[in-house]
Amino acid sequence: MNILIFGGTGFVGINIASALLARGHGVTLFDREALPRAAVEAFAGFGDGLSVVEGDIRESRVVETIIARGFDVIILGAAITAGPAREASDPQSILQVNLMAQVPILMAAHRYRVRRVINLSSGSAFGAAAFRHTLLDEELPCEPVSLYAITKHASERVAARLAGLWQADFISVRLSGVFGPWERATGVRDTLSPQSQIVAALRQRQEAVLSRPGVRDWIYAPDVADAVAVLVEAEKPRHGLYHISTGHEWTALEWGQYLAALNPGFVCRLAGSGEVPNVDLHSDADRAPLSISRMADEFGWRARYGCADSVRDLNDWWRRHGEGM
Repeated sequence: MNILIFGGTGFVGINIASALLARGHGVTLFDREALPRAAVEAFAGFGDGLSVVEGDIRESRVVETIIARGFDVIILGAAITAGPAREASDPQSILQVNLMAQVPILMAAHRYRVRRVINLSSGSAFGAAAFRHTLLDEELPCEPVSLYAITKHASERVAARLAGLWQADFISVRLSGVFGPWERATGVRDTLSPQSQIVAALRQRQEAVLSRPGVRDWIYAPDVADAVAVLVEAEKPRHGLYHISTGHEWTALEWGQYLAALNPGFVCRLAGSGEVPNVDLHSDADRAPLSISRMADEFGWRARYGCADSVRDLNDWWRRHGEGM
């Protein structure tokens, strides 16, 4: 199949591209940023199977021209993951990229008979509701608060409504806390994952200091890519919304301490009284985990990586590719 990934040179996009290329699919990445040098080198063996188009997702004519080339599947992953400061200063860009740019893509996908569109959403769509339940399934009502969460939830509803009106195959997937290979500062994510911040402290020869352990059903980006590939290749998914998560919780602190064990001299710890942490956990409390029953029951899919093995894999990955980032 020929697959188009919007936001394709972001870290989740690159992981998805890697999984799809390994399965023999052709992949086109559309993004305003070029691929990192290390990714260009890593993908060199795929030859004509990969192409990269630099452009702005807000330019609807450019987007339609690309879609008109003919694709079997579109993955919609472009987003601005904004914090409060950017929400206050530039709400227009957040809404344009995260939500309004979706509509011309879905219209063009329908017009040019794209078989399936997969919209990458986020567990943050639950908003305040995520802190009142012990497990979050796809049927629970959402109460998004931040503009990122609001736009992600709205993108799901827009996709579902247009899918119903057009009898189209549009699927949304909510990702839990993602971290892993190719994660880097590109200007569209105001705060990188805690795991990426911990790795940065290691590389800068600093201690990683957390305000609390940071419990979440964290998920490694290659597992996200594997789950998305399953949905790309599925003949006829039964649902329009799926969760992608490990189904297990561990702490960012535990993850960092596993990393410290592989790197003697590095320290990952909790902040002392009055000490300012240097790892941002993205919220003041720990939200409930996402239910993965739909992915498990329908496709038999489960994440391969847990806490310790994701540490080992990412540690090795940084040794191989870090200088090209």
